[in-house]
Amino acid sequence: MGIMEVVIRMHYENQTRRKKEIIYGNRGMHLEQDLNDTNTFYLLHNRAVIYKKPTPITIVKVDYPSRMEAVIKEAYFKTPSTTDYNGVYKGKYIDFEAKETKLTSFPLANIHVHQIKHLEMIIKQGGIGFLIVRFLKYKQTFLLEGKDFLTFLETKKRKSIPLSYFEQKGHIIKEKYQPRLDYLEIIDQLFFKGEML
Repeated sequence: MGIMEVVIRMHYENQTRRKKEIIYGNRGMHLEQDLNDTNTFYLLHNRAVIYKKPTPITIVKVDYPSRMEAVIKEAYFKTPSTTDYNGVYKGKYIDFEAKETKLTSFPLANIHVHQIKHLEMIIKQGGIGFLIVRFLKYKQTFLLEGKDFLTFLETKKRKSIPLSYFEQKGHIIKEKYQPRLDYLEIIDQLFFKGEML
């Protein structure tokens, strides 16, 4: 086993161990955790290299209560972040935004103009851009291709995307044990038909 495999395996085991703890501070972050676990699985099994992008911040004020501790007291976002995840799969660049909603539709206020422009540029350059949206009320998670998302924005005059649009144009991501949300299964069907898997 190579060093990289050992590091990935240790990270994966640590993530699995942490999931067993009850953590109340991260409620509403279940989709993100499911995707992080899925991406770790993909990495561990050499399927894809996809990461959660860190939010770029500038630290303004730090307090040092002791020599070994530092507490950030003031910080601000350096630049607007683009989308949540990016990486490479089968030689193609992948970039996507992940959101949860408690409503029966996906509010467009949940995605920013610069994120929409970013997805549009990814698609124009031949990359794979999409949204993953979880409807908590229905316990369903959808992958919506970037082109269908952009078409909705161009043709509909609504402030939210109804569940029916996801049902019509989107693809349900079935929850599994491993990987938790196998969205690459859908990417294979949409972008790599006919290729050997």
